[in-house]
Amino acid sequence: MYGTSERLLRLLSLLQARRDWPGGDLAARLEVDVRTIRRDVERLRSLGYPVHATSGVAGGYRLGAGAALPPLLLDDDEAVAVAVGLRTAASGTVSGIEETSVRALAKLEQVLPARLRPRVGALQAATVSLPGGGPTVDASVLTAIASACRDHERLRFGYGDRAGTETERSVEPLRLVHTGRRWYLVAFDLDRDGWRTFRVDRITGVPAPSFRFTPREPPAEDLAAYVSRQISMAPYPVQLVLRVAAPASELSRRVPPTSGAVEPIDEHSCRVRTGANTLDTVPYYLAQWGYDFVVEEAPPGLVERLREVAERFARAVG
Repeated sequence: MYGTSERLLRLLSLLQARRDWPGGDLAARLEVDVRTIRRDVERLRSLGYPVHATSGVAGGYRLGAGAALPPLLLDDDEAVAVAVGLRTAASGTVSGIEETSVRALAKLEQVLPARLRPRVGALQAATVSLPGGGPTVDASVLTAIASACRDHERLRFGYGDRAGTETERSVEPLRLVHTGRRWYLVAFDLDRDGWRTFRVDRITGVPAPSFRFTPREPPAEDLAAYVSRQISMAPYPVQLVLRVAAPASELSRRVPPTSGAVEPIDEHSCRVRTGANTLDTVPYYLAQWGYDFVVEEAPPGLVERLREVAERFARAVG
């Protein structure tokens, strides 16, 4: 059994970890009865935490937004992650948060336990940030999308495609995916009746949420791999699949997720799905990998183009 103070901290941590909690689940986690949970919720409210309650069979508790932000409860790893993230935010791909990141970091470091300061300092000292060159995304856009993903709310926004043509899209958002240079939204496009991947920097303005929806089955178990396939193949007229004589972990160091989707076959080989704008660029792109490969799927003319380039190189050293 926990003491009152320890139980309140654990209750607060649970409420911050998930959106909705049935009272019975909280009672089971904290090894108390539902009546004790109700009393503890009142204690949190008196401390400024806006805990909302709903009655009925599906009733429970939810930590809501109040007039002021109450203290957050972070474990050691979370505190270190937040501190390092704030320090590197100014050089990231989210615009407009540089000054606020500095202010938030100053507040966090003021209360950061002494045992965690060496970890934060070591990570920061060992890290050098270079401008990524990718497009920046407004923080308010990411926040709006992330909230809609969490709350299962439909979004409507203007979206510009590769050619610059803008259309209105109505979607059911699933998840945000960050590739290191760009942000992508995986969502079910209601107008096109299918899953789509949207570049967030091409979204016009802040997306407007509407009514809630019942989540659909995701398009793939591994969303990171799904987005990699979408952005490395779908936009390109030339698409190909290769079996490469290299472990997936090794090839992934040379082929970023924006250039190809790498899938392990066994410990010595992998399969790569990638694309290109023209047949002429493919041979020279594949030559950079430094591994033997077999063409499994390719558009007409690619195999012949590979033979031509191979013969030209053979003549050059013959």
